[in-house]
Amino acid sequence: MAELQEVQITEEKPLLPGQTPEAAKEAELAARILLEPGQTHSVETPYGSVTFTVYGTPKPKRPAILTYHDVGLNYKSCFQPLFQFADMQEIIQNFVRVHVDAPGMEEGAAVFPLGYQYPSLDQLADMIPCILQYLNFSTIIGVGVGAGAYILSRYALNHPDTVEGLVLINIDPNAKGWMDWAAHKLTGLTSSISEMILGHLFSQEELSRNSELIQKYRNIITHAPNLDNIELYWNSYNNRRDLNFERGGDITLKCPVMLVVGDQAPHEDAVVECNSKLDPTQTSFLKMADSGGQPQLTQPGKLTEAFKYFLQGMGYMASSCMTRLSRSRTASLTSAASIDGNRSRSRTLSQSSESGTLSSGPPGHTMEVSC
Repeated sequence: MAELQEVQITEEKPLLPGQTPEAAKEAELAARILLEPGQTHSVETPYGSVTFTVYGTPKPKRPAILTYHDVGLNYKSCFQPLFQFADMQEIIQNFVRVHVDAPGMEEGAAVFPLGYQYPSLDQLADMIPCILQYLNFSTIIGVGVGAGAYILSRYALNHPDTVEGLVLINIDPNAKGWMDWAAHKLTGLTSSISEMILGHLFSQEELSRNSELIQKYRNIITHAPNLDNIELYWNSYNNRRDLNFERGGDITLKCPVMLVVGDQAPHEDAVVECNSKLDPTQTSFLKMADSGGQPQLTQPGKLTEAFKYFLQGMGYMASSCMTRLSRSRTASLTSAASIDGNRSRSRTLSQSSESGTLSSGPPGHTMEVSC
């Protein structure tokens, strides 16, 4: 009797007529995300595991919006008020979103063991390609706050071809100098970690007023079960390297950039300096009055409008309607003409749209928005 041999047959998923393997992979990913809105994923990277949450479905020939939060926050506490704002829905219907949580910052995260070596901000940036590879996304528009803005900038420097645009809120591109270190050490002798982080997130005026928002975030940070993890992220931020931006030099951001900071915010001077180092033809600077240290929390409506114009300047959402910020800007320009420039707040939008829907002056100007 002939000897029987065991043969293993692998069944492959059949392709639809005319469907390429690449299209099938994209369709499978889109179906998975569609069936699991707000699904949280984790991927292993050379520097540990990173968690991220995906909303929406990938749109053909459109980048994903990828967010990265600041110290003391996670993606929900940093970005939820902005992305749940009513006017933002027009934007998020047109883009898939990826919200990244820094390691150990996600909800329910276990506390890292004593002696754990937390990734540097550069290493956190190097985790992003693993996320994009997992999702099969080729390009992004990054939205980062504080430490998250630094991380996305470092990623854009390393992978310029994958970044179509950046919205950087409260970015400090500089390493801490000796005077900064001395001040930080002295503050650490008299203040708790939670108080130092609150001073990083909000202005002293806001902290003194102790509004409902401040009370909420003080409670979130002070009673965070992963406060030890937050301290590790905080230490990595304070040990960041200088991004070495140089206007006209080799080290610069190649994509359109919108810098955002609140009037009298803790990082106002750093953002102004960053603006002076970037390409003025690619950079717009939004200084928001009466928004405090976290404009995405206090002024989500104004930031949504600015983000919409930023996207229009990149050639997306060309049919988006004129909204209240553009109306206030028009009124401001009319008023400015009649008062010979005597005004306390200017509203000049620096980006221009290739689609022809928006052209608001030469690049590199400042847009200040008051409530």
